[in-house]
Amino acid sequence: MIRLLDFVFALLGLVVGLPLLLLLILIGLFDTGSPLFRQERVGRHKKRFVLVKFRTMKKDTVSVASHLANASAITPFGRFLRRSKLDELPQLWNVLKGEMSLVGPRPCLFNQEELIEERARRGVLAARPGITGLAQVNDIDMSTPAMLAETDQKMLQSLNLAAYFRYIFLTIVGKGAGDRVPGQ
Repeated sequence: MIRLLDFVFALLGLVVGLPLLLLLILIGLFDTGSPLFRQERVGRHKKRFVLVKFRTMKKDTVSVASHLANASAITPFGRFLRRSKLDELPQLWNVLKGEMSLVGPRPCLFNQEELIEERARRGVLAARPGITGLAQVNDIDMSTPAMLAETDQKMLQSLNLAAYFRYIFLTIVGKGAGDRVPGQ
């Protein structure tokens, strides 16, 4: 049922949001010259997939987890995208393709070995990664791998339709800070 909802909402979001997506791409072209950011992430069962987001940092920024990034790399437009969470919109494509869910554990980088081990131990990697979830609406980020994996496990154990819609609603209304960069 959740996969069907993911597909329908992602398709609707991409179709209805197309004018906004195109506007953000155009502004992003002027901001960084390359509005979309692609990065290999850990997916379900540790399968590799390419996550797509709007670029919020300068093009030559080193690819690291947000909590290890330098705040000076974030562009003014990127700061707006992060605060509004609009940088996440292109991930609807990942959801449509079945690589992600709207709700699930945030996909990490392959070099975040401690988080991958914690998630594997707790069975979290059996789920599709998500755009939002319990950790995100409670400001728990990847800088605390054990706490994040534990929170992801709790979310997955109690994930039902009501919780699915609650996490989406809380994200839309601005609960949670998103991926934090120190000094941002």
